[in-house]
Amino acid sequence: MTKRHLITCSVIVLLVIISAINICGTKAVPTANIRNEKAPLPVAKTVKLSPRISTFIYKSNEVVNEYSFANEAVPVRDAGVTRKLKRSLQMHSFKCVQSNILQSKAEKLFPIIEPILKAYGIPDDFKYIPLVESGLCEGTSPRGARGLWQFMPGTARTYGLKVGHGIDERLNIRKSTGAACKYIKELYVEFNSWTLAAAAYNNGSIKLAKSINRQNEDNYFRMHLNRETGNYVYNLIAMKAIITQPKKYGYDYYAIKDLSSGSFELLAVN
Repeated sequence: MTKRHLITCSVIVLLVIISAINICGTKAVPTANIRNEKAPLPVAKTVKLSPRISTFIYKSNEVVNEYSFANEAVPVRDAGVTRKLKRSLQMHSFKCVQSNILQSKAEKLFPIIEPILKAYGIPDDFKYIPLVESGLCEGTSPRGARGLWQFMPGTARTYGLKVGHGIDERLNIRKSTGAACKYIKELYVEFNSWTLAAAAYNNGSIKLAKSINRQNEDNYFRMHLNRETGNYVYNLIAMKAIITQPKKYGYDYYAIKDLSSGSFELLAVN
């Protein structure tokens, strides 16, 4: 009896040990991952995020801004700026200017002007100054300014051009462009802004510096200047837009014109 009792107890203990091992070795399955296939999926809630609004609208890296001068963006979100820009674009559109002649001259003169600007480290957009200043003509203004860059005699001499005694290097494209680069570079050093350098080219550095000090403002687009200087950079930007995107501003297509010399000229026509 005693032996049978011991055997029975041993078997029971062994069964208990085996059961315990099986229970401990089994991995628990999280109930959160088990769902009824027929049960509907939970609907995700839409969370509206408040847009991050920048208070600094004069950024040069705005993707929405297609207008710029020398990589300095035009703050088109400003209503006053937008109004001035639209007016300049309308004034220089095909209906008002018929500027296929300017296109023609640009094709001839830009290849001469562009490398000189680059050599002096001047942004390429300054090549539009002759278009705005003189229409790429070499006439003399009522005030005495002459040549593509419309230099006054005194300013021309300051930057190395010979004027007088039957010589006028303001009419020399390469020399006058080099002189203009020297002048523009000095203006940039003074004002640390290409838009202000362009404005000073039109109005003179002394007058512009006085306006900056009087208004305590050194952003061209926020300043109150005389009508000509206040519209000057806008006219440069408008000329750039029309030369680079003619179809958008009234020119239906480009045409190739056969010149008497046998060369070809690219024109924007309507």
